[in-house]
Order: sequence, then structure tokens, then C-alpha cells
Amino acid sequence: MSSLASPFRAAPFRVIPGFNLTLGFTLLYLSLIVLIPLSAVFLKTFTLSWSGFWETISSPRVVASYKLSFGASLLAAAINLVFGTIVAWVLVRYRFFGKKFIDALVDLPFALPTAVAGIALTALYAPNGWIGQLLEPMGIKVAFTPIGIVVALTFIGLPFVVRTVQPVLEEAERELEEAAASLGASRLQTLARVIFPSVFPALLTGFAMAFARATGEYGSVIFIAGNMPMISEIAPLLIVTKLEQYDYAGATAIAVVMLLISFVLLLAINLLQAWTRRNTEAKRS
Repeated sequence: MSSLASPFRAAPFRVIPGFNLTLGFTLLYLSLIVLIPLSAVFLKTFTLSWSGFWETISSPRVVASYKLSFGASLLAAAINLVFGTIVAWVLVRYRFFGKKFIDALVDLPFALPTAVAGIALTALYAPNGWIGQLLEPMGIKVAFTPIGIVVALTFIGLPFVVRTVQPVLEEAERELEEAAASLGASRLQTLARVIFPSVFPALLTGFAMAFARATGEYGSVIFIAGNMPMISEIAPLLIVTKLEQYDYAGATAIAVVMLLISFVLLLAINLLQAWTRRNTEAKRS
């Protein structure tokens, strides 16, 4: 009897409830946390007429704030993409004194209040600050300029790249690098053909997360930016300014444009990441 297959199959054991219940909780949670607040932003914006909406989002001051916010965010994310990868590589591939301390420092922007970060960066890069007074004789002004905004956004975005790339480097098969070297590949060829393809999806993810974080950053930027209209005024600050003026529809209109642009950019990055992953898996198979 024991050799005969049982006509009854035991139900698979599930740690959590079934699909229907968990999907319901998922949709409810996302609706309360994400969908309903975003819907309120769109509904408030719809109280404006099309001409009023276009007049709000196309004013020179608002357009300048969009250019600065997205341009500085892209530049800061690109800087973190390069130097964050280097930091992750050093933390994974080398052993040295103080490694745990440096590893903990990477997470400091996560725990540090953004306002404190902004005050600290302003104190450092102001014309009379420790770093600013060294740059001043060279004609380089960081604080109260768009450069200061890029510095602040780079500071708060670094952990996203490092913590995304670091696990991938830890799991990378070093045997492939050794095999490439034994076959006569140079260091550059090994980096370009062995390491980079495996790390590239993580790089895109880290870049997207750093960019998304920088786009909506407010606290660390307002202190070092100078907040001069048409020069160093970011879009989140302009939203706060309109809220203080009780122009709620104007504030949500600016927010809706930021939301749509951010969504399109992140969607494009995610599609590129998925396409890269499929190509990588196809080459391996």
C-alpha cells in the first residue's frame, strides 16, 4: 500500500493566508498610503481651469524651478552612480582598518534629519566655512548657488547606490573574473565584459532610487540653496511657498507636474532595467 500513490494530494502549506486575502490587504494598504493621497492631489488640481493650470505650471519662475530640481537631481544621481559604485567596491573587495566605521557612515544620511544635514553642509561650504574659505580664493562659490543644491542632493542620495550595488558585488562569482584573467583579458576587459553586465541592473536601480529621493528633497536643500527665484529655487520650495499663500490649487498643480515627470523617468529606467536583465539572462542561457 505504501508504494501506491495516494489519490488525494495534500494542500500546499502556506505561511501566510491565500492569494485573495493577501491581495486584498495589499490593495487596501496601497490605496490608503499611495493611491488616495495622490488622487486628492489630482482632484485639487482639477479645480483649476485648463488656462489657470497652464498659467501656473508654465510661468518662468516655475519652469526655472523644474529645470533646477530635475537637472540637479539627475546630476547628483549620476555622481552617486560613479562614486557610490567605487565605495561599494572598496567595502566589498578590500579589508582595512576602520572598514566597519566607514560602512556605518554610508547610512548616516538615512538617520540624519535633513534639516541638520542642510545646516551642516551650509556651515562647511559657506564663504567662511571650513571648505568654503578654501574654495573662495579660487572663485568657486558652493553655498547659496545651484552647486550647493547638487552637493546636498549627492549627500542624501549616496546610500541608495551603495546599498543597492553592494549586495550584488558580494554575490558576484569571482571565479569568472579569474577565468577571464587566465584567458588573457585585461582589467578593463574584465570590468567591461564580466563585472559590469552583472552589476548594471543594480546600478540602474540605485540611480533611480537616488534620483527619486533627490527630486522630492526639501529639508537639506533650503539652507544651502539660497532660495533665489530663477536661480536657486527648487520646485518643492515653490510648492511650500504657494501653500503658505493658501494657493492650494497652484501648489498641487506644480506637484502634479513633478509627479508625472518623475513617474515617466522612473518608468523608463525600470523598463531599461527589465530589458537589460532579460538580455543578460538570455546570454547566460
